[in-house]
Amino acid sequence: MKPRGYLVLFGQSSGAVQPLDPQMLNAKGSLFLTRPSLGHYTQTREELLQRAGDVLGWIASGKLRLRIDRTYPLAEAAKAHEALASRATAGKLVLLP
Repeated sequence: MKPRGYLVLFGQSSGAVQPLDPQMLNAKGSLFLTRPSLGHYTQTREELLQRAGDVLGWIASGKLRLRIDRTYPLAEAAKAHEALASRATAGKLVLLP
């Protein structure tokens, strides 16, 4: 990471993060570490709708591309869950009605 860089940890698929000495963040260049949670960024319905509208707008305009790994019929939702649990995916899974 470059000085003043951000390290953002999403999800917990790899388990808990090991303890960290905060002084190391300073020594490496005033680095920032955060563990965001969706609930903190969508505390009101209005904020949720605004953020969802932004993301859906980016997808519609092509600014954000989704990587869909696989699609499954809804009847095979258990297979989709198994693929996620086994970490055998590389993108979004879509369940189709």
